[in-house]
Amino acid sequence: MNLKNILAVAAISASTALLSVWGYGKYMQSQYAGIQEPGKLPVNYAGFFNSNNASNVVDFTQAATAATPAVVHIKTRTKAKQVSNNLPKRSNPFGDFFGDDMFGDLFGGPRMIPEQRASGSGVIISEDGYIVTNNHVVDGADEINITLPNKKTYKATVIGTDPSSDLAVVKIDARGLPYLVYGNSDDTKLGQWVLAIGYPLNLDVTVTAGIISAKARSININDRQSQTPIESFIQTDAAVNPGNSGGALINTNGELIGINSAIASPTGSYAGYSYAIPVNIVKKVVSDIIKYGTVQRAFLGISYPKENLSDEDKKAQGIKDVDGVFVMDVTEGGAAKAAGVKKGDVVTKINGVKVSSGPEMVEQVARYKPGDKISLTYLREGKESTVNITLKNKVGNTSLVKTESALDRLGADLDNVDKKTAAANEIAGGVVVKKIKDGALKASRMQEGFVITAVNGTDVRSIDDLKEALKDASGTVKFDGIYPGYTETYSYPVHLDQE
Repeated sequence: MNLKNILAVAAISASTALLSVWGYGKYMQSQYAGIQEPGKLPVNYAGFFNSNNASNVVDFTQAATAATPAVVHIKTRTKAKQVSNNLPKRSNPFGDFFGDDMFGDLFGGPRMIPEQRASGSGVIISEDGYIVTNNHVVDGADEINITLPNKKTYKATVIGTDPSSDLAVVKIDARGLPYLVYGNSDDTKLGQWVLAIGYPLNLDVTVTAGIISAKARSININDRQSQTPIESFIQTDAAVNPGNSGGALINTNGELIGINSAIASPTGSYAGYSYAIPVNIVKKVVSDIIKYGTVQRAFLGISYPKENLSDEDKKAQGIKDVDGVFVMDVTEGGAAKAAGVKKGDVVTKINGVKVSSGPEMVEQVARYKPGDKISLTYLREGKESTVNITLKNKVGNTSLVKTESALDRLGADLDNVDKKTAAANEIAGGVVVKKIKDGALKASRMQEGFVITAVNGTDVRSIDDLKEALKDASGTVKFDGIYPGYTETYSYPVHLDQE
């Protein structure tokens, strides 16, 4: 056999061997498809076992010991109120025999809402007595009492509230108090151990543990009290019950990383998940309330899809599935419009921080005030661009917002109704809306000449009564009243936080 034949035989043998090995490999791959190969790790586990993360033992005792002295019990009292039943006043035929009170409710008379008491939690954030809690814990309360873990009790005053984020700041007259150190909620990670501290179900201070199960959650709960809700919750499985609201969510270093705000439950009690406001939002809101008396909220001026839209809704609205925030529209005169952002763009980063959902974007923007400059990265037709944006306030400029009372936010010239008009319309008094300007009443469709006789069911006979009824009001408030010469009673929902 010559050399040429020998080489040919060798080549055929080598090819046959390679084909056999390849064929066997394919056969074995089909037999074990989806089965993990022993000893082989995917790229997402790179360095995991080398760092011994799986075997670390976490000790909660030091964090709990450091934090519990700074978490307080908040008890509120709302006084009994006489309210209108919103029916036109009619003559009571039994009044001469039994007195007006006995059948008052049947003939348009007032009724009483009994005194209400509630409780929640709060976190001391400074040694001189500033405490952060939820807005819904103190909203509408006539009296707020704070009890420390050492059983000392103080009267508290409300410094300011922010229904949009469901936060409030109250203060007690004390010095040298323990307080919680702020952490950094940006550093939190899925699976990280956390502790929830508060006063659930009227119990004494209670600590529960869990892990962070999700971030940047929106559960559409703050829109109950605000027209501009901000939600980017830290979701945990630490047990939280009624009474925990306003309490602390801390990491194992004892640092405050969130304020517990809500639970997901079909029963009203703990059923698996709880939600906390990230501390990086808390710090901004608290600082604004203490410094300015109100939150200096910045707006991008874009609209974006709500969470959990169906495929049909997305298609109907022209929304694309993208890794970022789809811009459905831009507001005329808004910050984004001025920077050249257009409908159909996809926002991917705020100040270099990646955002993949509306809540993540809102969380980033909520840290700034009107006039602040940020960078915004977006995609347009596959091309990435970054622009500098000067954020604006809700009315479209960069001015800081001044503290306004609820009465100021109505935006109207008001006066006490005269006795002649009151008698002719069979009302005990009221406040006449003489002129409607820019403000909350303009958006309510209320007409000039309307006489306000009740707010949220509380009788209003004068401007002083109206001031008192609106003293701690926020969110949506119901105004009842009449138009002189007409017998009907009209009701208007007025959004005090309306843009």
